[in-house]
Amino acid sequence: MEPVIFHIDVNSAYLSWTSVENLKSGGPDLRQIPSIIGGDQSSRHGIVLAKSLQAKACGVSTGEPVAQALKKCPNLTVAPPDHKLYKEYSRRLMGLLSSYTLRLEQLSIDECFLDVTDLWPDRQEALAAAFCIKDAVRERFGFTVNVGVSSRKVLAKMASDFQKPDRVHTLWPEELPAKLWPLPVGELYMAGRSSVQVLQKLGILTVGDLASSDPELIASHLKSHGRLLWEYANGIDPSPVVSQRQEAKGVGNSTTLAEDISRREDALPVLQALSDTVSARLRKAGQLAGTLTVEIKYYNFQSASHQMPLLTPANDSASLYRAACSLFDELWSREPIRLLGLRGTNLAREGAPTQMNLFDLDFSQFQKDEKHKKLDQALSDIRGRFGKDAVMSAGALARRNKDTEPKR
Repeated sequence: MEPVIFHIDVNSAYLSWTSVENLKSGGPDLRQIPSIIGGDQSSRHGIVLAKSLQAKACGVSTGEPVAQALKKCPNLTVAPPDHKLYKEYSRRLMGLLSSYTLRLEQLSIDECFLDVTDLWPDRQEALAAAFCIKDAVRERFGFTVNVGVSSRKVLAKMASDFQKPDRVHTLWPEELPAKLWPLPVGELYMAGRSSVQVLQKLGILTVGDLASSDPELIASHLKSHGRLLWEYANGIDPSPVVSQRQEAKGVGNSTTLAEDISRREDALPVLQALSDTVSARLRKAGQLAGTLTVEIKYYNFQSASHQMPLLTPANDSASLYRAACSLFDELWSREPIRLLGLRGTNLAREGAPTQMNLFDLDFSQFQKDEKHKKLDQALSDIRGRFGKDAVMSAGALARRNKDTEPKR
């Protein structure tokens, strides 16, 4: 049976949710005026998190500094973000969508996938259902969503990004030549700025150019990320919709960075800190991670993740950090990074028998790992007693000092 997958994306989520709340008290509808969410209008600090269509018409871009946006549009209304409010609206939306099916994978605070194959296997029925869901969201909550419909996740996501707002679009595999391939290659999901520059130097200007290119050539220039882009251009994405229930079977942590980072040496202390936190949470839960996942959210809010099985299930910080660095090097597209996350899954009870890897069986390494476990426990005890910043790596300390030093 052909899968049927919806990708549901809130139209300008932060702006919409703030507007809905404003209207309850007679405030302005930011969607109808030149406006942005992000930073502070008086201090002119921060970046643009969301923009209205009127602000977009003035040339305002998501991710640019608020001061720069105000130069483009002097009459711009700037509203600060309210993340507590956004989490509540997200919770309500996901609650409504999960009433249709529990096969829901939340991709971010304002978007998710639904696998509706069992509900509406017929394409026409699925399309009608997509319109019903879109209208139900608008009528119940007062904000709008786009719904992309396809048999593959990446195509459903691309479809939801077509004309906005409050629309339903399909992108079935046979529709690729007409709907996807004529687009500029930069509009392909996960095609970041530096990747697009490389592709353009190769004469690849459209998604269709990429789809018809030699995948080995692309991989030679962009490694595994290039092959992924080539697969997406051809509509290849076998990944299933992973429900919330399955996602909960893991221990993880993520951090939004004070400023975007573009160098590996700046990312490593963050990965170390995440490894320390995930290690402590795993040990507190008495669990070992059999699989590790690294997540990256880029400056343009696009996300990517990659996972790998650990040779031996582990919960010590050193093992998690080694695997995290390997995953990061394979995944990172060299785009500026806004968020890093680390997650351990495929959990096993600590103390339960585990399969040793014969190719990695080295008693001296085993002794080192035992020392790392004891060190991790000692550090965890200190942090538990005196606070999480009582002990930190030199790199993490340097980064914290940089983030807190006065601006000149």
